[in-house]
Amino acid sequence: MDHAAVLALYDREMREGARPDGPGARIERAGGVVRQVADELGWNGVLWSGLDAAGADRAVREQIAYFTGLGRDFEWKLYAHDAPADLGARLLAAGFRAEPAETLMIAETAALALGTPPPAGVRLVAATDPAGIELAVRVHEKAFGTDGAPLRHRLLARLAADRGTVVAVVALAGAEPVGAARLELVPGTPFAGLWGGGTVESWRGRGVYRALVAHRARVAAAHGCRYLQVDASAMSRPVLERLGFHPLGSTTPWCYEN
Repeated sequence: MDHAAVLALYDREMREGARPDGPGARIERAGGVVRQVADELGWNGVLWSGLDAAGADRAVREQIAYFTGLGRDFEWKLYAHDAPADLGARLLAAGFRAEPAETLMIAETAALALGTPPPAGVRLVAATDPAGIELAVRVHEKAFGTDGAPLRHRLLARLAADRGTVVAVVALAGAEPVGAARLELVPGTPFAGLWGGGTVESWRGRGVYRALVAHRARVAAAHGCRYLQVDASAMSRPVLERLGFHPLGSTTPWCYEN
């Protein structure tokens, strides 16, 4: 893989040329910034920016004023290669708070080993209705310790309006949900995203996460997606590297709360 070429393609297709991530969301281009605007439970934030040192502080102030005027908390999704080089420090000075950095990882779907099965006693099932979505949300809350309401809202909305662009899957041990994840397809681009992969603590280290990655990779391959993208946590990165994903840089969510 040509890392520089794929990273440039990712920036162009998935950030600067972003599509809304669900019904009711919209993409806006304001000067040197591309942002998504959604409702209170959707994702609101800056996806891409093309700024220089002279105009960066003004652009940051403008985004704060815009989202504050809407009454929205929002996120500035900053990548390590974004300019200016001190944009993170500027966001900090403007009142943003940094979440843990993640690694942008991309793999060519055709190069991945897709035969990884789930561990013994676990089966993977598609979450295609409200009951299935509730199982996925339960895993999310247990695995990450966060409120699952925004995820529930977004998945139900996507299944109702754009069923073909999101694939949610749950790992069940008997009737107990022990892992969950989703694949987001982006029609018109060569990319698909792996999101929300989580395993409840008592099942970690047994291969549930690897099986969820392989399952979603098979689905992406069947849809003709050339590349799979993940924003990987420190816990997920070693597993993904062993599966064939390449680290292309880092990304930090900078959050601004009204």
